[in-house]
Amino acid sequence: MQGFHDFQGARVTVMGLGRFGGGVGVTQWLCAQGADVLVTDKDPAERLADSIAQIEPLVRSGRARLRLGGTDDNPHQVADFTDTDLVVANPAVPRPWENRYLRAAHAAAVPVTTEIRLLVERLPRRERVVGITGSAGKSTTSAMTHAALSVAGRRAHLGGNFGGSLLGHLAHIREDDWVVLELSSAMLHWLAKDAGFPGARGWSPGVAVVTNFSPNHLDWHGELGHYASSKMQILRDQRPGDHAVMLAALSQWPGQVRQTAVQFPPSGHRVEWINYADLDDTGPIATPGKHNRLNAAFARRVASIAGVGMFEAIDAIARFPGLPHRLERIGEFPCPGGPAGAKVVAFNDSKSTTPESAALAIAAMEDETAIGAVRTRLICGGYDKKIDLSRMAAPAARCAGVYAIGATGPTLASLVRSAGGRARDCATLEAAVEAVAAEARPGDCVLLSPGCASWDQFEHFEQRGQRFVELVRSRFGVR
Repeated sequence: MQGFHDFQGARVTVMGLGRFGGGVGVTQWLCAQGADVLVTDKDPAERLADSIAQIEPLVRSGRARLRLGGTDDNPHQVADFTDTDLVVANPAVPRPWENRYLRAAHAAAVPVTTEIRLLVERLPRRERVVGITGSAGKSTTSAMTHAALSVAGRRAHLGGNFGGSLLGHLAHIREDDWVVLELSSAMLHWLAKDAGFPGARGWSPGVAVVTNFSPNHLDWHGELGHYASSKMQILRDQRPGDHAVMLAALSQWPGQVRQTAVQFPPSGHRVEWINYADLDDTGPIATPGKHNRLNAAFARRVASIAGVGMFEAIDAIARFPGLPHRLERIGEFPCPGGPAGAKVVAFNDSKSTTPESAALAIAAMEDETAIGAVRTRLICGGYDKKIDLSRMAAPAARCAGVYAIGATGPTLASLVRSAGGRARDCATLEAAVEAVAAEARPGDCVLLSPGCASWDQFEHFEQRGQRFVELVRSRFGVR
């Protein structure tokens, strides 16, 4: 596979088109390289409509074929993974080492790769790649870093887990450009040595950023040790002269968890530690909370490594408006039942999919002296990733009220009540917003910060956030 650069006429199976378009970019790129692509996905066409629409011209021309699921059948066929030249696996496929189809590919000596490996193998300069990972905060840190690097005529590109493939933009990425990649634990798993095929080279970026570490995605990894080891791939294959920017609390990180064979720090490696004492140096930011100032500190330190002036970086970060669904301020709305002119403020933090991120959102409200936890009405809960939810119970118990939803709703409501808080299991987002509207008081904050994934009731966190915005605007609309 190393040196597999001529895709003309190659037969490639793309495993997982994805409802979020995860396989769209790589399918388009492979077809442009002359490959014969088969896209296989367990979901039926109606659930993949948006993704299918993006590759419809390739399907009509015969350059790409689809093998999709139905209500009862599994479309994956072993022959598609053994009688082919290459398999491109979607990182969303959990525990790929157990997947029967990927195991069949390995047994048949068919190499398995991913979109992110195809990309990093082709980027012009690894030294000018900033890889950002962490259990929380990596999306905002990635976007802030991209903003800080895109100043004074510099060119920077943003990709990875952030959304959209950079494969189709390779021709526009110059040697002197910076590339910022948000890297999930699943992506990093596939970048390890020998991952996917014997002889696969391990890859780490020239500038590695680790914002924090806490248990997450154990449904994908199976155990904490594997999750930690996958995260550490961002450091494992760095070279002398490379940089790492890390949360100071992680100074002993490589020795804390099993399966973490990482020489740390590597010889000649430059490690810079970020801690809360650095927050005074970030300047003003538009997004609330100390954790966002910490994200800004990471971005400013990377900008310094890249040669961006301090004031240029501070200005760029100050102008960064924040990301949708990440403590996104929806606005102020009339308070139902309150006197004329009384308002409530609403924040959409649907991207919060871990207990830690929900706790950070509550802390951000506490940082806003006009709000505080005592005025925050928290909507939380969702898909059960089999992780410990108790870490958000104590912060949630400080809120004016907690309105739990989804599969984890009963557990969260019970945990919050046990911690001394007021909580109810509302089951659905619609019922939660209605309950908040009935109890809200002037000056309160309506905060959606689920602390859980969305997949039990929504296609993705964006859909959950959009629905929340719709409900708030409808229920709290201008009178």
